[in-house]
Amino acid sequence: MKTKLAVLAAAVAMLASPALAGETLDRVMKTGKLTMASEADYPPQSFLNDNNEMDGFDVSVGKEIAKRLGVEFASVTPAWEMMVSGGWSGRWDVAVGSMTPTKARAEVLNFPAIYYYTPAAFAVHTDSKVQSLDELNGKVIGSCGGCTYDAYLMQDLVIDAEGTPPFEYQVKAGELKTYESDTNAFDDLRLGDGVRLDAVFSALPTIQEAIKNGYPMRVVGEPAFYEPLAVATDKGDPEFDAKIAEIIAEMHKDGTLKALSEKWYGVDLTTVK
Repeated sequence: MKTKLAVLAAAVAMLASPALAGETLDRVMKTGKLTMASEADYPPQSFLNDNNEMDGFDVSVGKEIAKRLGVEFASVTPAWEMMVSGGWSGRWDVAVGSMTPTKARAEVLNFPAIYYYTPAAFAVHTDSKVQSLDELNGKVIGSCGGCTYDAYLMQDLVIDAEGTPPFEYQVKAGELKTYESDTNAFDDLRLGDGVRLDAVFSALPTIQEAIKNGYPMRVVGEPAFYEPLAVATDKGDPEFDAKIAEIIAEMHKDGTLKALSEKWYGVDLTTVK
């Protein structure tokens, strides 16, 4: 889902002090609060609702983790690059931000549990004549920069998490335009077919939410690939990681994650179709 690559991750990690064993779990239990990092403008995963409160699928998952830990829930919205760089120094305890557990990120973060899978899809303006993925070859396509979507379009995507379904490169853009966020790409597409973009490439749930909110877009073809999304923690606390893994496993088993997925996405994304 939101999977920007941290170019300076290694450098940042070297400057940061790793957590001591048990430090995060001890802090959470002593303070009685779990602080979760996510983005403030990434619906339906995480966003500010009409009451100016954080809401969405990721936020709901974070709240359930806190509940099962027996502590209060709090959220912060740091820049994405800060989340994926590691070395959090206790500023937050966990990141539930639809993060892909790549090998590069695993050098600075831990990924104790995968909680759902998201399909990546192409969308065009409703005025577009494009009907199939092969018609997108050579077109101007927009995506978030430094994420799995632009990596796919550059044919340089590596998702090495266990259980990731295989995929093929079905589309080769004539020109790739990258943006700070998916919404920025959608904003350019909504200007009209071919005005700035011919298509966008993003997470299917994000595209569907944009369409629901009035963006003149439609999905083309089947998902290009599925990516696992994991809860992320800072390095150095295996006890905390084990507890997060245990809770997510319970949420899978008792149907909580399935119910939350169906609430926010209308379908069960907790297993690969």
